[in-house]
Amino acid sequence: MRRLAARGAAGDAGEVAPPAADSTDCAPGRSPSPCRLIDLCAIWDAGVFLPAAVAAAWKGAPSGVPRRRLNEAETLSSVQKAQLQRLEAARPRGPGSGDRGPVPRMARQQPPPWVHAAILFSLLSLSTAIEIPMDPSIQNELSQPPTITKQSVKDHIVDPRDNILIECEAKGNPAPSFHWTRNSRFFNIAKDPRVSMRRRSGTLVIDFRSGGRPEEYEGEYQCFARNKFGTALSNRIRLQVSKSPLWPKENLDPVVVQEGAPLTLQCNPPPGLPSPVIFWMSSSMEPITQDKRVSQGHNGDLYFSNVMLQDMQTDYSCNARFHFTHTIQQKNPFNLKVLTNHPYNDSSLRNHPDMYSARGVAERTPSFMYPQGTASSQMVLRGMDLLLECIASGVPTPDIAWYKKGGDLPSDKAKLENFNKALRITNVSEEDSGEYFCLASNKMGSIRHTISVRVKAAPYWLDEPKNLILAPGEDGRLVCRANGNPKPTVQWMVNGEPLQSAPPNPNREVAGDTIIFRDTQISSRAVYQCNTSNEHGYLLANAFVSVLDVPPRMLSPRNQLIRVILYNRTRLDCPFFGSPIPTLRWFKNGQGSNLDGGNYHVYENGSLEIKMIRKEDQGIYTCVATNILGKAENQVRLEVKDPTRIYRMPEDQVAQRGTTVQLECRVKHDPSLKLTVSWLKDDEPLYIGNRMKKEEDSLTIFGVAERDQGSYTCVASTELDQDLAKAYLTVLGRPDRPRDLELTDLAERSVRLTWIPGDDNNSPITDYVVQFEEDQFQPGVWHDHSKFPGSVNSAVLQLSPYVNYQFRVIAINEVGSSHPSLPSERYRTSGAPPESNPSDVKGEGTRKNNMEITWTPMNATSAFGPNLRYIVKWRRRETRETWNNVTVWGSRYVVGQTPVYVPYEIRVQAENDFGKGPEPDTVIGYSGEDYPRAAPTDVKIRVLNSTAISLQWNRVYSDTVQGQLREYRAYYWRESSLLKNLWVSQKRQQAGFPGDRLRGVVSRLFPYSNYKLEMVVVNGRGDGPRSETKEFTTPEGVPSAPRRFRVRQPNLETINLEWDHPEHPNGILIGYTLKYVAFNGTKVGKQIVENFSPNQTKFTVQRADPVSRYRFSLSARTQVGSGEAVTEESPAPPNEAYTNNQADIATQGWFIGLMCAIALLVLILLIVCFIKRSRGGKYPVREKKDVPLGPEDPKEEDGSFDYSDEDNKPLQGSQTSLDGTIKQQESDDSLVDYGEGGEGQFNEDGSFIGQYTVKKDKEETEGNESSEATSPVNAIYSLA
Repeated sequence: MRRLAARGAAGDAGEVAPPAADSTDCAPGRSPSPCRLIDLCAIWDAGVFLPAAVAAAWKGAPSGVPRRRLNEAETLSSVQKAQLQRLEAARPRGPGSGDRGPVPRMARQQPPPWVHAAILFSLLSLSTAIEIPMDPSIQNELSQPPTITKQSVKDHIVDPRDNILIECEAKGNPAPSFHWTRNSRFFNIAKDPRVSMRRRSGTLVIDFRSGGRPEEYEGEYQCFARNKFGTALSNRIRLQVSKSPLWPKENLDPVVVQEGAPLTLQCNPPPGLPSPVIFWMSSSMEPITQDKRVSQGHNGDLYFSNVMLQDMQTDYSCNARFHFTHTIQQKNPFNLKVLTNHPYNDSSLRNHPDMYSARGVAERTPSFMYPQGTASSQMVLRGMDLLLECIASGVPTPDIAWYKKGGDLPSDKAKLENFNKALRITNVSEEDSGEYFCLASNKMGSIRHTISVRVKAAPYWLDEPKNLILAPGEDGRLVCRANGNPKPTVQWMVNGEPLQSAPPNPNREVAGDTIIFRDTQISSRAVYQCNTSNEHGYLLANAFVSVLDVPPRMLSPRNQLIRVILYNRTRLDCPFFGSPIPTLRWFKNGQGSNLDGGNYHVYENGSLEIKMIRKEDQGIYTCVATNILGKAENQVRLEVKDPTRIYRMPEDQVAQRGTTVQLECRVKHDPSLKLTVSWLKDDEPLYIGNRMKKEEDSLTIFGVAERDQGSYTCVASTELDQDLAKAYLTVLGRPDRPRDLELTDLAERSVRLTWIPGDDNNSPITDYVVQFEEDQFQPGVWHDHSKFPGSVNSAVLQLSPYVNYQFRVIAINEVGSSHPSLPSERYRTSGAPPESNPSDVKGEGTRKNNMEITWTPMNATSAFGPNLRYIVKWRRRETRETWNNVTVWGSRYVVGQTPVYVPYEIRVQAENDFGKGPEPDTVIGYSGEDYPRAAPTDVKIRVLNSTAISLQWNRVYSDTVQGQLREYRAYYWRESSLLKNLWVSQKRQQAGFPGDRLRGVVSRLFPYSNYKLEMVVVNGRGDGPRSETKEFTTPEGVPSAPRRFRVRQPNLETINLEWDHPEHPNGILIGYTLKYVAFNGTKVGKQIVENFSPNQTKFTVQRADPVSRYRFSLSARTQVGSGEAVTEESPAPPNEAYTNNQADIATQGWFIGLMCAIALLVLILLIVCFIKRSRGGKYPVREKKDVPLGPEDPKEEDGSFDYSDEDNKPLQGSQTSLDGTIKQQESDDSLVDYGEGGEGQFNEDGSFIGQYTVKKDKEETEGNESSEATSPVNAIYSLA
């Protein structure tokens, strides 16, 4: 299409120089340019292929005389003349030019440059033609001869029940008209009412709805499409009507055959069009089972290599299915009568290794049933399937094998069918010809049949003629080359008429299979047909010759924007069209120089390739197409973008199953382009499930599983480019289970176990654990047998007698254990007497007059035989009594009527049906215990401190213990508190002193309390009698820390402190001690100490300055001393960060005045808001109520002396402040004003839990009615 572009470019560059020896196009070893189909260098040196006029002028010029300019007006076309005139105008003048002075004589004189242009023009005219773009606007504008676009197949078989449709579609401009021939004679459609032609089409429709026989229209049809520029022909279409004739009626006699003899049941279906499909069934429509003994041949016959008695159990009917009518015709069935020497059809003989001998059938060598004889021949057409068939008889049934003489069967095309009786070779070619032979063999012998295959060929294209579009004055050619066997003949036609009878054309020359056109003109337009044929078929091709005269046109949209990536190779397309083919040149940013060479390369189709894009290549590129009729141009704007690069790529990782893996992928790209990051797994798109999280620069996989292993590819892409980075994730998983367990080397006490290891899932197997299960004592329970290194897969296992073993294997690696393997087969060892006795033999009393003897029963691997039992013996120790014995099947035996806590000698011996075990060891046991009879005496108590006492007592006599002495135990309880009216829990606590001890310490007592204590002796049966009750009193102790210490800062001048009484006063409170110190950053002021009365729970601190913070420490005091302190700090002021940096400003007078003014304004604003709020309505106040304390009362914080744990309830009468906290009512009541309240108790750790309750209930009010809320200062505090 762009042939003349090279020619025009050469002309515009000046004159065409003869090819130099070192020029680019003629350099040795260089392949010719794709557009040059002939080696111009060789042609030049040989002096051939010059146009006739040019050659004559060149040869006729006298030697040594300047060659003058030749006048080609008579011999060159108008296009050639225009090109030569341009060359003349561009040729340089001056010294050395062709028009100045004589040329020095040389061995071979060089022709002038214009001759090169003529040669190039002449040769390229014969090698290339103009291509019409697919643009519909151009297609509709240009005149074109007809072209056949759709037609029916050559052999057109139709269904007689349908209307006949013969297709013929064509295109052209103007639209073509159609007519038909039938059997080479004009087919007048208008005369037949059943025949019509579709509108704007040549398709024939033959309608039989009003009657008629389709067979009357059979024949050979050909379609002609014609417009004013020529006529195109369709193939010769042979119309045939499908036929499905009925099967002739016949009565078939039963077929009598001897068992073992061969048999052929012939089908002989009626001839149909197309041929029917044959299959065999019984008359009850059951398919006939086929195998290598009974099978259907390609011709439809049913072959029995040898008949057996069971073949008589059914009949055989041949069925033919016809394609078009979709009908199946059935032939009358064949019935077989098989003569046999063994009349009983015993089904068990069918699987007998020598079935024929068992039935008395004589064996015989193979012989061919089809084809007959030892040799045959077959012809097949090239491209078709070759089917070779050999069916043999014989007893036993022969096997068939196929071979090719002198070579192997074509493995890529050969396929065995029909139980190896048929060889099919698809798409046959000439190299598949030769001799093939089939070999039929059984144990009696073999036989061979040779098939000679000849491959013929209908015509097939080597070079099919193509449409030729030329400019006026151009040259071209049509080539029609075909091959076949035998060699096909070629016939040329023009517009459907033989070329010999067509009007003569001086511009046309026929040379066998080629038509050469020279100096074509508008009148040369026509459609040429090439018909190549031999005895096996024909090929018909249409190719038109069209002559166009069109100025240049641009085919792409104007002013396109092309964005490219830096340093890439890119191509700017500029599709154009014109006739003659225009010359295309490129310019950048309006510069006058043509872009070609260096970093630029212009292709023949007009595309400009930039080999490596740089930033300076950005700009506007203009392409200009020019021919003798005009010029056209278009512009392309090129933008250069930065490439997309992954600068941090994902790395290969190894992860254990269940862990988390993160794959990084960080990308740098051009910010003007949209970036998309996606992931592939094993080169397939990755589905991001709930276990995965895709972020902008990473992919995270949670809970890695084995299925996550694979390659992960990060794809960073924009609309212009992409970058890839790949990493491989290896998942270390638990190994797969071992498999295929096998027991070998079976011995009396050992066996070898072998297994096949499973996949280690990327973590080497370190160990194998062999487990066993037995089915007598603990069926279904698996036990570890032994452990082996991961490098072995076979081990000898030591076994115990009389165990029905079953083994399995577990593989272990660093990740974990595999699933157990499937169990092995069972293996039972022989029995033997026990080699050990039961372990853990004990004798203990469960009652005071018995002794229970127990032991751990022996397992399956130590039983060594059936009926495992135990011989139990016992006698009193050191009495020399005879042994008492009993045989027990379980694991315990109870001896009755024993004295209290007496030692016994005990023996337990194992026994099975093979004998007794070894002599057992003697174990000492004791009969049952009774309660102790005596209590500890002379119990003495010494108070150690406020929470602990020391005990001392005398031991009891051993005979009074009546068992094993476990401990001496002290029971104690809190009788009362020394604080008046304080209820305490009298729950008993205990402290044990194991062994035969005479002293101990009881701790974790409550201070300032009265206690009582008793002691007992404890043995295995229980407690003995109590000792006399002792009383003691704990002294006063230090209190616990005050509760709920709160520090609040309502303004910058004061700090309010509030607290509640200690949970455990541990004595009489005498007051509170408050220590506080001011600090500012690292600066700390002097500590100040304040002491308060026991009833005071509030305190206000006046700040020395508004900047410093305070640290407070508060503790309660009794007569013993101060208790645990609680520490809090004052809250930081809102502008603390600023004040720390600008402390000097805060001390300035103007700053203090400003702050005071702001505070005053805020205060006034809050007062106004409060007044408006008060006028908005009144709030109801609950009436006073005097409700006794009950367990159902809600839990609240109370300000009285309330010492309670989480189970105790608060008192009525507490008051709730605005911020929701419970405020303490001012009170000067002393402890004498309080009476008994709720219940107290001891915790398990011995700590005190008590409670003081108020003597009288306080008044209960609503939080919104607090009198403190009416104060503006309190309002500010509550809002803060």
